[in-house]
Amino acid sequence: MNTNNRIHFNPFRILGEYGSHLSAFSPNARLYLLNVILTGLVMGIFRLIFNFFALSLGFDESVLGNLITTSSFVALISALPMGYLSDSLGRKSSLILSSAMLALSILAMAIWKSESTLYAMNVVSGLAQSLGGVTMAPFLMENSGDKERTYLFSFGQGLQMTFASVGNWIGGYLPSWVGQSQNVAPTSSLAYGNTILIAGVGAIIAITPLLFIKSPNIAKSQRAVFSPFQYAAKNPGLLSKLILPTLLTSLGAGLIMPFMNVYFRVVHNQPDPVIGTLFAWGSLAMGLGLLIAPPLADRTGKIQLVVITQALSIPFLILLGFSPIFWVGAASYYIRLALMNMSSPVYQAFVMEHVDHSGRATVASLTSMAWNFGWAFSPTVSGWLQVKYGFGPPFIGTIALYTIAVTMYWAFFWRRTIEPAAAQAAAD
Repeated sequence: MNTNNRIHFNPFRILGEYGSHLSAFSPNARLYLLNVILTGLVMGIFRLIFNFFALSLGFDESVLGNLITTSSFVALISALPMGYLSDSLGRKSSLILSSAMLALSILAMAIWKSESTLYAMNVVSGLAQSLGGVTMAPFLMENSGDKERTYLFSFGQGLQMTFASVGNWIGGYLPSWVGQSQNVAPTSSLAYGNTILIAGVGAIIAITPLLFIKSPNIAKSQRAVFSPFQYAAKNPGLLSKLILPTLLTSLGAGLIMPFMNVYFRVVHNQPDPVIGTLFAWGSLAMGLGLLIAPPLADRTGKIQLVVITQALSIPFLILLGFSPIFWVGAASYYIRLALMNMSSPVYQAFVMEHVDHSGRATVASLTSMAWNFGWAFSPTVSGWLQVKYGFGPPFIGTIALYTIAVTMYWAFFWRRTIEPAAAQAAAD
């Protein structure tokens, strides 16, 4: 590997590379990306507003943590059944069903505002999240070639984050606009609820591109057999290495990430429009990081990019959690988001490349379970800690868990390289 290629970047050359890789995207991949754009916009609004919506209904942070936990816990326990469903229905039908359930959950929360409805729709949202999560990676793998695969994974998440930034910005102002039109306070449950209703309508529109995906006619007997326990028994060491760092990262992320809007309101006393703008720029920073990840991964190697960027993000996480100065926390928030998340699709592609075709849905399900495990339990713990002790302990826990996870990535995959599944099959 040429070291100079890793250090000196020609922006025109990189743009040329990007154009070459983007032109290789299949029609199915392009339709999926259009769905990603619309969903990113919708979820940018919803995720910014939902916490404030729940608090405006009279629930405290501990209930909020339980609601987030409900969605992630359902996603956790349903990952394996959803992997089987994804193989049985096919990727197109699974993506459509996932998007439809997501739209249903958002609309129902906006219309029926009781605690029981919020819990029930977080169950539906968890099922949608699980089905979409276990379907996405195999779908992208099956609709891309070696040349553009890393770019497709990164471009998908980059577009999602970029348009989530637009959704965050709009979401910061929508309650004010809705409140003015209905003569209610922008922080009222009515203003927040109608803002979420608008997001729900957008979620329905986002389903449209998926309807035009062309899926191959594969007989049920020819489809990959979803056998997670058999696959795990045959590959215990590889699965442990691929999944354990993700599990620890999810435990850390679940402690603070669902509460960042509450953090900036409570600790730094910022109003909704400022937080919405902050989240918008944060999502944009993350999107830009995701878009530059593929050419960086081409030069450094996939796992090297994962280790370097996640390790560099930890000092900024410390500044974010413990600096009393708002602009320092905001700047650290942007940099940490870009560094920590730019490696996510690169690692997804790395994982998919290291399992054979028959095991992709299985590994996607197990990886989804690992990610949702942390988000299922950490928000409840964090909500309780916030009520008792503030944000300090959750940040300390996240810093420690991220540090251990980065060390594992380095020890498992950088210090000792493993061959992709295709190379292993060729050697056999």
